[in-house]
Amino acid sequence: MKNLKRWVLTVSLLFAGAVFTNAQTADEIIQKHIKAIGGVESWKKVKSVKMLATSNANGTEIPITLTILQDKGMKVEYTFNGMTGWAIITDKAGWNFSPFAGQTKAEAMSEEALKQSQDQLNIHGGLIDYKEKGSTVTYLGKDDVEGTECYKLKVTYKTGKEETIYIDASNYYHIRSIAKVKADGKEQEVTSNMGNFQKLPEGIVWPMSMDNGGGPMTIKSVEVNKPLPDDIFKPKEESKK
Repeated sequence: MKNLKRWVLTVSLLFAGAVFTNAQTADEIIQKHIKAIGGVESWKKVKSVKMLATSNANGTEIPITLTILQDKGMKVEYTFNGMTGWAIITDKAGWNFSPFAGQTKAEAMSEEALKQSQDQLNIHGGLIDYKEKGSTVTYLGKDDVEGTECYKLKVTYKTGKEETIYIDASNYYHIRSIAKVKADGKEQEVTSNMGNFQKLPEGIVWPMSMDNGGGPMTIKSVEVNKPLPDDIFKPKEESKK
């Protein structure tokens, strides 16, 4: 009986130690990542960004404007065949307008779609101050991303949404995300790849190329903390009132 108790105690201590080491390893990777992209103080100064980009869809270049106000709102506009569509997400509601699909006015997002999208309001990403935001991070070991050795971190947000983040082991840049999202009641994975990292005048490092499966997107410019119109995150019908 004594031997059994000693064995149980030993296994318990080993397990506790493994969990502690795992958590410590995840935090060490996160700290090196944050330092590599400019440091936490530089990122906390970022309150808004406006990006001008182009996306290549089957050989056609589509101009895109993406504006985000930290934790408050996001708007993406895109033009194709002389028509402009857009999507707006705020901390309270969201709308889509797609004239290419025959829409003549904005439509409100479903509660599920809004919940799945609101993490995009966080300019700082899922790793800076993740504990304060109610998220948990688990280190899943190393993995290969198209020949690049990466650290693999699983982020579980307070909403329950899960995202796997791949950190380049050589420079600690975040080069890939695989997020589990729900659409029409079904769960699916969305993979996003980032590259061509450049340091902005504000001291933060930003990916100038992105691809989430809808075609590669090239970032032409990034403006940080510029004044935004008061009605930018309202559907046009509301902004006219």
